[in-house]
Amino acid sequence: MIELQYYISNIPDCLIYGLLAMGIYISLRILDIPDLTTEGSFGFGAVISVLVALNGHPILALFAGIVAGAVAGAITGLLQTKLQVHPVLAGIITMSGLYSINLVCYSLTEKGVTTNLSYNKITIFEKVKEIFAIRGQFETSVVKSVVSLIIVIVVLSLIIWFFKTHIGLCIRATGDNPDMVRASSINVDRTKIIGLMLANALIGLAGAMASQSVGYADINTANGTLIYGLAAVIIGEAVFGKRGATIGMISAVVGSIVYKIIVAFVIRENLFGDLSSNLMKFTCALIVAITLAVPAIKQKIAETKQRKAAK
Repeated sequence: MIELQYYISNIPDCLIYGLLAMGIYISLRILDIPDLTTEGSFGFGAVISVLVALNGHPILALFAGIVAGAVAGAITGLLQTKLQVHPVLAGIITMSGLYSINLVCYSLTEKGVTTNLSYNKITIFEKVKEIFAIRGQFETSVVKSVVSLIIVIVVLSLIIWFFKTHIGLCIRATGDNPDMVRASSINVDRTKIIGLMLANALIGLAGAMASQSVGYADINTANGTLIYGLAAVIIGEAVFGKRGATIGMISAVVGSIVYKIIVAFVIRENLFGDLSSNLMKFTCALIVAITLAVPAIKQKIAETKQRKAAK
């Protein structure tokens, strides 16, 4: 029972970081842009969310996180399209700038200069518990899982629908062949900016939900989120293969769930002994490396079989 509770307690993170993976999938696979804004927009969404929630609006705080992420994406998009900054450098510039902005945001409350803020139980999860008079640690994990699942399903449905609209198809076409799209009199710069705004809006929402789930936001909250999202996308593609946008979005969420469960298992079973919790990022990097190596290994095995058959 204790082990079941442990894995259930990880389900909200699986789903919440699935939103992060969806955002990275949009920029990396659909737009074909290596966007490094992730950690900045995740942290920005988290701090803006806590500031809004502390004024008594935890639901509005989620939308504030979306807007915060979208603003970060717009800045990166403008740097890339209007100032012709390399996509990687544009992401680094935005991420670095947002780190300082996040520090300023943390100092906007009565606490003064600080690097973390607590929600004081003003979160969407606490509101649901209050409405249904739910108590207990296990019940809290169930509430977080159900609420996170509902939000992820709604967002996933909206994103899948969006990429079937005209502007969504233009964004997908821009990632596939920008020259062809430009020849069709479609504003490529605009579609790139919209795509990056959408991707980072999802990441900002993930930051807002993650901070509400743990009950606080910290300046270091976003550390490691980029590698987490990349791992989720890669694992999802390993499971489902590289397909269209709809399957790609679903695979990103599934990849997030698989990835988080693997990390939770490593920590739970102490596979690295007493250092398991300290080696979490190493575990993340190892999982990504193994997942990336699998397609290459499969290809080499297939080539070996072909050579043997030819002989």
